[in-house]
Amino acid sequence: MPVEITPNGTYGANVPNLPRPIMKLMFGMVTFILRLTGAKILNLTTVGSKSGREHKADLGWFPDTNNRWLIVASLAGAAKNPAWYYNMARNPDKIWITVDGRTIKVQGESLKGEERAAKYKEIVAIAPTYGGYESKTDREIPVIRLTAEPA
Repeated sequence: MPVEITPNGTYGANVPNLPRPIMKLMFGMVTFILRLTGAKILNLTTVGSKSGREHKADLGWFPDTNNRWLIVASLAGAAKNPAWYYNMARNPDKIWITVDGRTIKVQGESLKGEERAAKYKEIVAIAPTYGGYESKTDREIPVIRLTAEPA
């Protein structure tokens, strides 16, 4: 099953609406701090659903079985889904990650139902901050499994 877009919520955490260069700087600082604390970070590359241009986002990831990674489209509990999530759904054949110095073409898959709930619980056990995001919004926060394509 590919990445399926879930509806936005009606309320959620406020994400600042700042100029792109300032946002990039802020996200870069957060990524730097996360790396210092030992968090697992991957660089996700998608192709814009509207622009057709490549976009990159540094995201925390969580281990899954057999050369797979889990990522969360939380946007810190905002009412809307992050842009990279739409890009994955609309351009499923144009997704790459860079992790541990390797660039890997991947397929995304939305987790649903009990599997999603179980994986989200595992993620919150590893990174408790994610637990608070669900209480900030009424949208279901997507969990996406990334699977490496065969070489």
